[in-house]
Amino acid sequence: MQVATMETSQKTVLAAALAGLAAVAVAAFPYGGMQKVYAVLIGGLAGLALYHASFGFTAAWRHILTEKKGTGLRAQFVLILLTSAVSFPLIAWGADFGVPTGGFVFPFGVAAAIGAFMFGIGMQLGGGCASGTLFTSGGGSTRMMVTLLFFVIGSVLGAAHFSQWNQLPKLPAYSLVKDFGPHWAFLLTALVLGAIALWTIRVEKTAHGELLPSRQTGSLLKGAWSPVLGAVMIAVVCILTFVLIGRPWGITSGFVVWGKKGLELLGFGGQVSVLRDTTSVMNFGIILGAMAAAALAGKFAPVWHLSAKDLATAVIGGLLMGYGARLAYGCNIGAYLGGITSGSLHGWLWLVFAFVGSLLGTRLRFKLGMG
Repeated sequence: MQVATMETSQKTVLAAALAGLAAVAVAAFPYGGMQKVYAVLIGGLAGLALYHASFGFTAAWRHILTEKKGTGLRAQFVLILLTSAVSFPLIAWGADFGVPTGGFVFPFGVAAAIGAFMFGIGMQLGGGCASGTLFTSGGGSTRMMVTLLFFVIGSVLGAAHFSQWNQLPKLPAYSLVKDFGPHWAFLLTALVLGAIALWTIRVEKTAHGELLPSRQTGSLLKGAWSPVLGAVMIAVVCILTFVLIGRPWGITSGFVVWGKKGLELLGFGGQVSVLRDTTSVMNFGIILGAMAAAALAGKFAPVWHLSAKDLATAVIGGLLMGYGARLAYGCNIGAYLGGITSGSLHGWLWLVFAFVGSLLGTRLRFKLGMG
């Protein structure tokens, strides 16, 4: 009887998630037509893929540092290269074929370096990056819901202070695609990522004597997925975003919209629509897609008790990520993944400073007994 009740509960959650996706798509349609609908559906696919593959950037960075295991990091590189193989030509020539596509190419300076460093610390304390926070929240993690709330608050604070931080010295925006063309830009990207991947292989073999086996795909609908399948499916998400939305996938700018909406509901600020912003509705799609994936896997079961340490680290981690992402022109998705797949130098520099911050955040995790 208990098993049957659990199965019924998961089916109810799945139905609610699918109904939610449909409702958001219908509600967003008047604010941008089919582009908004595409954003919701692409977000849903992203949530499904992120959940089934447990595709987080946070754990992958921590694993190479603490367990000398590079599977997750190499999966990220597969994702970047698959996306870049399509995004670089689109950015260069898409307009000529009726697919105008822009990239995320931003300057990088003192403020961005500090922001990326803050984000790296925050992602380890908070327990997830921007995409990880969304899909684990959608999957039923109450701790990550707290992280998400304070991620939003930090984003609003960072946006409010951005003009002051932006006065600090910075390098000009630089595009590999523009200066080298898509082919050479892709080759350079592949060489750098290939070199780092070889380093992770050497580290892993030195520590363990061989490459450790990675998770294998179970069921396409119920999960779990292998890291490679996750990388391929998330690359599909990135490519669809470039083609149908006309730019890279982003997340944290939508959090600013959510935060401003929250202020409006509290009686502060002007009118804001969370359905008018494409990133915002795509984020809703990610949460609902992950919720559907959790129900398909039979794992949607929120636990409502949080320890004081869990609560404190979720709050601090969320604030650091939200504030840092605003200073650094984005998060692991918008700045790192979106920047590199746009051929932007700022994506590479974000990776360096965020990784250093992640190293410090990992050490703090162990001092706090978080594992």
